[in-house]
Amino acid sequence: MALLNWLEALPLSVWVHESPSIWAQPTVMTLHTMGMGVLVGACWMLDLRLLGVGRIPLSAFRWVFRAVAIALSVNVVTGVLLFMARATLWGTAFPFLLKILLVVASAATVLPLRSYVLVPDADQRPIDSRARMLAIASIVAWSAAITSGRLLAYTVAG
Repeated sequence: MALLNWLEALPLSVWVHESPSIWAQPTVMTLHTMGMGVLVGACWMLDLRLLGVGRIPLSAFRWVFRAVAIALSVNVVTGVLLFMARATLWGTAFPFLLKILLVVASAATVLPLRSYVLVPDADQRPIDSRARMLAIASIVAWSAAITSGRLLAYTVAG
């Protein structure tokens, strides 16, 4: 708990949480939301293609991994800032810890999917059941992560 108190007392944490400036919490939250839209949107596009929605060549989805990396980076930075601003609240809240676990699980589905897209013959290879299962797991995990994140506002007072 001492670490959480220390994080929350840092000047940057206090500024994000208490500043009336538009550059504080409103901007951090907006960037977090935009990053999530790009991150989950890109993942879902690839997931849906792997599940057979659309006939766009799989090689056309190479851009997804760069978009995911950038958006995930934005969300890690903004998420850490948002966490620091309320560290004593979120650091002990089960729903928050569940959300983080779901985000990690969601992001972990992206790495094995790279092997289906970044190979030279991606458009000629059939999509196997493993790729389909990863795509389903990705959709379910991202949906649960977003839902748990939104429900945090209603489950934890503060």
